[in-house]
Amino acid sequence: MKTIIVATDFSPAAWNAACYAADMAKAIGTQVVLLHVYTLPVSYGEMPIAFNPDQMLQDIQEEMSKLKQQLTERTAGKVTIEVVVKMGNFYTELEVLCERLRPYVVILGSQGTTAAERLLLGGHTVFVMRHLEWPLITVPPERTFTGIKKIGLACDFSHVSETVPVKLLQQFADDFHAELHILNVEAKRDATPAMVHESDRLHEMLAPMAPHYHYSVHADANESLMEDAELLQLDLLVVLPKHHDLLHRLTHKSHTRNLTMHCPVPLMALQP
Repeated sequence: MKTIIVATDFSPAAWNAACYAADMAKAIGTQVVLLHVYTLPVSYGEMPIAFNPDQMLQDIQEEMSKLKQQLTERTAGKVTIEVVVKMGNFYTELEVLCERLRPYVVILGSQGTTAAERLLLGGHTVFVMRHLEWPLITVPPERTFTGIKKIGLACDFSHVSETVPVKLLQQFADDFHAELHILNVEAKRDATPAMVHESDRLHEMLAPMAPHYHYSVHADANESLMEDAELLQLDLLVVLPKHHDLLHRLTHKSHTRNLTMHCPVPLMALQP
């Protein structure tokens, strides 16, 4: 059975992402694995921190059990939900779990509701989006899963044969019976022969999916993509973390944070 991994830190944003994951799992018949990674408090200076690590783990396990029960009730018991608790580095433990389970997708909350949550959760999410080799969806606060009818792909018409994961796009479009929209944003209208060639190649690669193509000229690619996502009423916006042109800029640290923290629709990162 396919697996959706959803990481939680028990924040409101993480709860919303867990609900999104559970609802998606119910819709397409996958199981859910809840992951929580914790670290032990570090004492600075001469004053030691009084805490009981066994009690800390027990409290975490109780919270995870509550979350599992809430999601089981939400899905009327139709989704298998497992719990994994690890101590260590968040990204390392997530990567190890992904290698073991080979997930259909990993889901995270895109941002917290408080300044501290936005700093911590946002930092984790941005790093994972840039580096994780498995499909990743980040979910904006209060965004619920109501199906995925329209998928948008941000594409810069550069090295498309090496960077556009056609099989994954086809899989997600088929699983959700979604239509595909290609969003191309350029700083100026200047179609070079190389771009025309890459555009023709992409049309050929994606022809079986019959996508809709949208072209924009905008100085700020992030802003243009977010505007298009709302205008087209997309249910999912896909970006491809790679080192070429538009999407290199989008996945540069500052730009990824901007897009991840402010995108109005769930954002998916797909590696080639």
